[in-house]
Amino acid sequence: MQKHKITTRKINEIFALYHHRKFVHPDPLEFLYDYPELRDRELVGLIASSLAYGRVAQILKSVSSILDRMDDSPYDFVLNTSSKNMMSLFADFRHRFTSGESMTHMLLGARGMILKYGSLYQGFLDGFDKNDETILPALSIFTKKLSKYLPDDQKHLIACPDKGSACKRLNLFLRWMVREDDVDPGGWGEIPPSKLIIPLDVHMHRIGQSLQLTSRKQADMRTALEITETFKKISPEDPVRYDFSLTRMGIRNELDELKRN
Repeated sequence: MQKHKITTRKINEIFALYHHRKFVHPDPLEFLYDYPELRDRELVGLIASSLAYGRVAQILKSVSSILDRMDDSPYDFVLNTSSKNMMSLFADFRHRFTSGESMTHMLLGARGMILKYGSLYQGFLDGFDKNDETILPALSIFTKKLSKYLPDDQKHLIACPDKGSACKRLNLFLRWMVREDDVDPGGWGEIPPSKLIIPLDVHMHRIGQSLQLTSRKQADMRTALEITETFKKISPEDPVRYDFSLTRMGIRNELDELKRN
């Protein structure tokens, strides 16, 4: 019990210290701040989160490369650019496993959802049930809609939770879109932050193991849910609030500070 109290106190101290916009750079989240219109911001968030793997310098370069080709409004670009022209514009794009073709197919999936529901937000809400314990069922439906145009060999861009994936990038996207504070810009106001799942990557997995939030060795959805449940004991209404600050500390190699009394 004493150890839990210390951990809780330290986690809140780290949140107070690091959960500020000045610590965002370098992070693909920073691109969302340039788009005040929700219809643009949700597309930018989708693009930025889908490319959030690998070295951060390359991530920022790759996201910039895509957004620079979309002019001022990603929404207008996605709705008004033909699939042929989009494929041509992104032909030379490459971010590790993600090709310009993959990006085009994902954006075509986004366009299909926008045309059917009016926005990505409404497309997500269509599969959301407020009685669900987490956003996991809605996320599963959302990924199937979004990956509709992705060939089987390009499904890596949109991970599916049905296969056990932690869906780190999509849960990161949802954190950005649902939470609203100094760091996360929000906009998807009808989804309670209490339903979010921690975006589980190598940093958060290492932190989770170090703080005894999980003993699982696999960074999969079961582990993400387990860590999220522990955070819910500290912050029931907003368990994912600690993701940014704790991963900042992990990235800065200051994790040992959490273990000090």
